[in-house]
Amino acid sequence: MKWLQHLRTINHHKRLVMKYCFKAGLYRQGLLHDMSKYSPVEFFVGAKYFQGNRSPNNAEREDKGYSLAWLHHKGRNKHHLEYWIDYSLNEGAPMTGMRMPVNYVVEMFCDRVAACRIYHKDAYKDSDALDYFNGSRKHYLIHPDTEMLLERLLAMLKEKGEEETFRYIRSEVLTRGYDILKQKN
Repeated sequence: MKWLQHLRTINHHKRLVMKYCFKAGLYRQGLLHDMSKYSPVEFFVGAKYFQGNRSPNNAEREDKGYSLAWLHHKGRNKHHLEYWIDYSLNEGAPMTGMRMPVNYVVEMFCDRVAACRIYHKDAYKDSDALDYFNGSRKHYLIHPDTEMLLERLLAMLKEKGEEETFRYIRSEVLTRGYDILKQKN
């Protein structure tokens, strides 16, 4: 019955991200978020490697040395920073992170908060998504502006909570975009 637990988890995650995207004003993205998780290449792997406390893609990666489900997923979902990795024009840097459109950075923020809520359950804290980001960032290929914007939103969530962060996203981030990085918090 791992497939049913996996289905419940992805449905719960999808509903949470939709709720957050709606709070941010990203209705279309909220409705369409992570639809590829229902495709056979992602769903069957998720069911097989389901554990309930972390991504099944990590378990597939540990088992096979790669995650076919993740490669499929990140190539179809623009809210993942890995979607935006391309060849670099700079000598000595073969690959680099591209500057993500702001609406996808916001969806990535929503996705990370929802994932932390799902995996941490009742132990969830508003600092969890920032802690996860800080623990993983050393291996990211991410554009500096994208990284700064995501970090600003995650830090605001930790310090000021959801309501203030989503107000800021609606009133500043989605209206002014990356220009908000020119001002102090």
